[in-house]
Amino acid sequence: MKIETVPIDSVSFDPANVRRHPERNLATIKASLLRFGQQKPIVVDAAGVVRAGNGTLAAAKALGWKEIRIVRSSLAGSEATAYAIADNRTAELAEWDDDALAQTLAALQTSDEEAFAATGFLEQEVRALTDRYMASGEVPESSAKEIDVDGFDMQCKCPRCGFEFDPKT
Repeated sequence: MKIETVPIDSVSFDPANVRRHPERNLATIKASLLRFGQQKPIVVDAAGVVRAGNGTLAAAKALGWKEIRIVRSSLAGSEATAYAIADNRTAELAEWDDDALAQTLAALQTSDEEAFAATGFLEQEVRALTDRYMASGEVPESSAKEIDVDGFDMQCKCPRCGFEFDPKT
């Protein structure tokens, strides 16, 4: 797979694209492009028609970009159409881990508001996720990682909980 940087006007929207990009979606894609740049290429066919990434192309054009990164696909006809649908549908069928998402978004919102804004989540959506998480009363699995105690100078104190002990017993 070869990534190319091409003039943005050399690629075109898929006229048969069955996926719509309302303003909120485009605003989120634009925010992501502004914050993170283009982190993945769009997929075009041999004729330069976008098969995956029509929203990214629309957002990049709206931002005034002159170039865009692409990969060329050899798929054509019904194969290209089926791929375009599958690309969108597979993402749509994924599910969020709501508890982990609530925690991650809340932390991101606190630590980096600009990065949070580029996620596409609204504050009230994070609040709803957090409220649902808190109301469930469930304690999520800990994401704590094992600590390498060899890296600590505290020979007789647990670096995780502070428990003091005698290493000779």
